[in-house]
Amino acid sequence: MTDPLLETSTSPPDSAHYLRAVTDMAERCAVVTQDAIYSANGIKLVDKGARVDSRLYDRLVQHKLREPIDSHLSVENAVDAAALVSAAQQLMRGSPLVQLLAQSLSAPERLVAPLRFMPLVGPIAFKLTVMREQRPDLFHHSLQMTLVSLFLGVKSGMGERECVPLAAAALLHDVGVLHMAPQWRDRSNKVTGAERKHLAAHPITAMLMVRDAQVYSKAVEAAVLEHHERMDGTGYPRGLTGEQISPLGRILLLAEVVTAFFEKNTDMPAQQLSLVLRLNHRKFPAALVAHVLPLLQDGPGHDASEALPAGAQVGAMASALVESFKLWEQARAGLPEDARSPDGAGPVAFVETRLRALQKALAEAGAHPDHQAGLIEQLQGDAAGLAEVAFVIREALWQLENIVNGCQRRWPGVLERRSPADQVVADWCDQVRALMPVVVAQV
Repeated sequence: MTDPLLETSTSPPDSAHYLRAVTDMAERCAVVTQDAIYSANGIKLVDKGARVDSRLYDRLVQHKLREPIDSHLSVENAVDAAALVSAAQQLMRGSPLVQLLAQSLSAPERLVAPLRFMPLVGPIAFKLTVMREQRPDLFHHSLQMTLVSLFLGVKSGMGERECVPLAAAALLHDVGVLHMAPQWRDRSNKVTGAERKHLAAHPITAMLMVRDAQVYSKAVEAAVLEHHERMDGTGYPRGLTGEQISPLGRILLLAEVVTAFFEKNTDMPAQQLSLVLRLNHRKFPAALVAHVLPLLQDGPGHDASEALPAGAQVGAMASALVESFKLWEQARAGLPEDARSPDGAGPVAFVETRLRALQKALAEAGAHPDHQAGLIEQLQGDAAGLAEVAFVIREALWQLENIVNGCQRRWPGVLERRSPADQVVADWCDQVRALMPVVVAQV
């Protein structure tokens, strides 16, 4: 069956954020027009051979451009294959995650070799240069995720030639973020409600930018689009399940999680990631997870007692989790019987189904919400055991926040409380969000 999203040929327009990044970069790097730049209405905005600088921003942002701006620009010291290889080799020397992966391979250079053959046409090289110069954290993330993806590809038996499109998909998976406001990647910035639609759209934007280059295969496009999907259908943008996700897409979705965990967690990242992968085994490809889990048993981290929140803090986290479940049961009890069914397609069924799955996962991990208080009390003095419980509860709280975000992303009208069911869901989302800052402040 044909996928309309994969068949669309509409290129994303240049956003104000991307134009700002380009013109700001031009203040430090020589950016020159290779061709004249025209508006969609045929107005010439910039002559061929002109030097771009930040003063051009106000003029460019007022018009819809006829073609993507980077199809007309060149930049000095642009990202090329040699630059990618050099940056990857630096990561192999300085990144604990990449070192962990490289040490497990008999030929670590296989993580870098495909980068030498990756197609880098002018507009793609330009985008990567903007990323390196203006969003170095995003460039670092993309390159590190590429190496994680290549590790998974190598362990899955892919040859060097097969790994080239995998490297392209991984390196370019987040180019759509260049069109978003920089604060989207600020960890302290909480994106809520309908605003999350913009975040959910970035895989689509990236896929269209990759397609516009006209040098990458459909497999690369699909993988870029799928890097936030999950095997159980809880991902985005299309909510695909299992075999609906392409082979390269499955590699990218796991590599994204592995990379993000080591970037965002300074305390025992390997141990925390191991627990998350085991606790959420339905979300990730089992065959690929099997290549990662053995590396995490003795992965980089700190002593458990150093990373562990105090007993009272762990108790507060557990209380917030239990309270969230109780609040949902109370809210759901006020609905008519036919509105409580988990078999429907609306927000009530969504929350009910996700909470049941979370409760089941907690039970399988030996940390059912009803038993956590007693478990924490029993483990006082056992640093490793208490750390394991704390990681489980942290993951569960993160999953709760995902349920809230997913509900509001899929049904933004819930926020308007037009029906009793919307009222119940919206109130519960607000209550859960109110609990989260308290927990975060304490840990």
